[in-house]
Amino acid sequence: MERRVFTVFGGSGFLGRHLIQQLAATGAHVRVACRDIEAAQFVKVLGDTGQIVPWPADITKPDQVAAAVDGADVVVNLVGILFEGGGRTFQGIHVDGAGHVATAAKAAGAERLIHVSAIGADGESPALYGRTKAGGETVVLSAFPEATIVRPSVVFGPDDNFFNFFAGLARLTWVLPVFGCPLEPKFKLFPKNGFIHVDLYGDGGTRLQPVFAGDIAEAIMKILAQPAAAGVTYELGGPTVYSFKEIMDLLLENTGRKRFLAPVPFGLAKFLAWFLEFWPKPILTCDQVDLLRRDNVVTGDKPGFKELGITPVAAEAVLPTYLHRFRVPARRALPQA
Repeated sequence: MERRVFTVFGGSGFLGRHLIQQLAATGAHVRVACRDIEAAQFVKVLGDTGQIVPWPADITKPDQVAAAVDGADVVVNLVGILFEGGGRTFQGIHVDGAGHVATAAKAAGAERLIHVSAIGADGESPALYGRTKAGGETVVLSAFPEATIVRPSVVFGPDDNFFNFFAGLARLTWVLPVFGCPLEPKFKLFPKNGFIHVDLYGDGGTRLQPVFAGDIAEAIMKILAQPAAAGVTYELGGPTVYSFKEIMDLLLENTGRKRFLAPVPFGLAKFLAWFLEFWPKPILTCDQVDLLRRDNVVTGDKPGFKELGITPVAAEAVLPTYLHRFRVPARRALPQA
């Protein structure tokens, strides 16, 4: 029986590695389309000899995209960026690049196309990231109407850029930010003991619904097994919605560190981001601040894990497996003479 051919754009990335492992387990032949195939050689070990092949393809170049999908049965696009730089723009990647993939997949006769977008994709989003994600969905469905759109919330896992970033930051500073809290402390007097409680965080800032990368990969596998999922948009969020403060508390609990959580209203965050976004690899941009103005949670208007028969893993179950490396080393008592 001839093996099915999958082309996965961005397959060497964080989410892509989870998906490729699951595809390889089915015996599929996987082309990992990426710009730097030398840096992607490690993906070969995720399957049998010759089963997984790094393939040179820049999503912004239609001819390279067409070559990568030629003869593919299924095409998956995982490519996205969190900030612009190095000639890579939101428009070029999220909209034009996504359009190149969809157009080429349709021309190549691919059976299925999975396009991974993001929760927050909205033409009216205050962030260019969100608006271009929405634009990408539009061009994909225009070129390939049967495409399935997958919108995940913040993705976490061993190599994520979210929890690992803040855990690393906690190593360097005694202060961690809580974005979206109004700088309006509220004071509450406890009559019994006379103590005054100061609430700095209000509702805790922006709400997020972190989702495990392995669950997203499983969802894509389930979608591929269901012909009825063609043309459907799925929203994928984890089992728990957290405020930004709750996220930071969870992170500190898993790293065994104590840090001051500083409420950062959006105005102050925007001011700081104006300077930080000029770094070669910015830790915060003005557009990311605009994105945080809206909660990153499923709307409930689209199908999700429940409809796919998947019970998503809680962050509390996974974070200890990879954040332990950020814990403060235990001090051993010196042996007595």
